[in-house]
Amino acid sequence: MELLEGLLTRRSVRQFDASKSISQADLEEIIKAAQYAPSAHNKQPWEFLILTDKEKMSALRHVQPWTSFAKDAAAVILVCGNTEESFSRHKEDETWNYSDIDCALAAENLLLAAHSKGIGACFCGAAPMPKVIAGLQEMFTLPDYIRPLSIVILGYPKEEPKQPIDRFKQEKIHWEKW
Repeated sequence: MELLEGLLTRRSVRQFDASKSISQADLEEIIKAAQYAPSAHNKQPWEFLILTDKEKMSALRHVQPWTSFAKDAAAVILVCGNTEESFSRHKEDETWNYSDIDCALAAENLLLAAHSKGIGACFCGAAPMPKVIAGLQEMFTLPDYIRPLSIVILGYPKEEPKQPIDRFKQEKIHWEKW
């Protein structure tokens, strides 16, 4: 699959063939692609927690209710930011951290890599929801400086995802001025 085709045909998948698993080699290759994402000052603050245990994947719905379909998935990857390693500023007049942005870029690479392998995926948010972040930190005993950004649910699709007719909106493009 060519890159542009992958960008235009990737869709969120929420129904999986529960009988199919994803090999460790494929999961590692997908995460390798995620780690090639750009990051602020090339800090690469991402960390990945891979789940393949059905009970753990099913339990995610108690922390993030929009992940109930994870019970039929082959794997779940929590994309987390290491806030101690990310590009950040902590001064009197400014406090910010790029870990969420960097991890969102990594998650998009992850989604596209999965799609290129015929693996369906769905990005489910964790950050910026404080209760979800705290719930995941508790559930998986994450250190305080590890901030879960997303829960990416993976598996082989039950059916081919429906493609929209056209998402291109000329009216969303502004040239030189608003």
